[in-house]
Amino acid sequence: MSWNISHPQLSDKLLGKNGVLEEQKSPGFKKRETEVYVGNLPLDISKEEILYLLKDFNPLDVHKIQNGCKCFAFVDLGSMQKVTLAIQELNGKLFHKRKLFVNTSKRPPKRTPDMIQQPRAPLVLEKASGEGFGKTAAIIQLAPKAPVDLCETEKLRAAFFAVPLEMRGSFLVLLLRECFRDLSWLALIHSIRGEAGLLVTSIVPKTPFFWAMHITEALHQNMQALFSTLAQAEEQQPYLEGSTVTRGTRCLAEYHLGDYGHAWNRCWVLDRVDTWAVVMFIDFGQLATIPVQSLRSLDSDDFWTIPPLTQPFMLEKDILSSYEVVHRILKGKITGALNSASHILKFEESK
Repeated sequence: MSWNISHPQLSDKLLGKNGVLEEQKSPGFKKRETEVYVGNLPLDISKEEILYLLKDFNPLDVHKIQNGCKCFAFVDLGSMQKVTLAIQELNGKLFHKRKLFVNTSKRPPKRTPDMIQQPRAPLVLEKASGEGFGKTAAIIQLAPKAPVDLCETEKLRAAFFAVPLEMRGSFLVLLLRECFRDLSWLALIHSIRGEAGLLVTSIVPKTPFFWAMHITEALHQNMQALFSTLAQAEEQQPYLEGSTVTRGTRCLAEYHLGDYGHAWNRCWVLDRVDTWAVVMFIDFGQLATIPVQSLRSLDSDDFWTIPPLTQPFMLEKDILSSYEVVHRILKGKITGALNSASHILKFEESK
């Protein structure tokens, strides 16, 4: 498998059959049981980004509503089952530096007047300890001296970024321990420095956090060995019985690589809801929700000797605002690790 610097265009499926959907201003539309409420969205979010946020649930339509400094949307997912799954996966998730409120369209979450007048949302950052990824939380309180307007608070929050849930040490150490028997390579991560090229595999939009492959000769060798092994194993590995798919299952699933098509890659099951599984593609830093019956067995340790190809990074002087950077190469310098999370490397992009 080979990569180049070109990037894929967003699929038309993310925009629906008619391309970009028109803005609907009136909230007086009939809410259906197949719609999910997505609240606390940034004011400048586009319909495309909302659709991309729920891409794993194949959204059919989106109704975005903006009222003053509030922005929310109702998204039709086509079934009550997908609504339940979307709520479980996305409610509370950080998106564009904000904590999402995801619920059924019948019961949108309410805020009290006190919450609106004094928005004091704490930002939780994972700290690292000498025993590995830390579990201690450092809370940065935003405490204005007097009640402020919600729009003004947005400017204050923009200076702070919480480590995304899927990048936190307490989550990653659990995943890595269950997937890999040898974790000796972890000790070397925090000491990496110098000029580097990074192949971006996933981003957290409008934050400085992203997943990328550090381009080295060792990475090239690992990619060739891993993808060759998985390609040979694809047809030989049996599909998993539904009853065997639980949290912590190591398996094989198809991953979309943009213009490169689909390929079978290693993943780890985070959760299961009925016939759906929430998985983490560990070599791309990407969460996805896929049908249980599409998972293949990959529990042999032989498939888990090569460390994850991707790792978490944070831009030092910028944020990533567009998915167009995915599958592109960033050139710059790795300047060290975060003090609060030593498994996340800081990266300064060359301009």
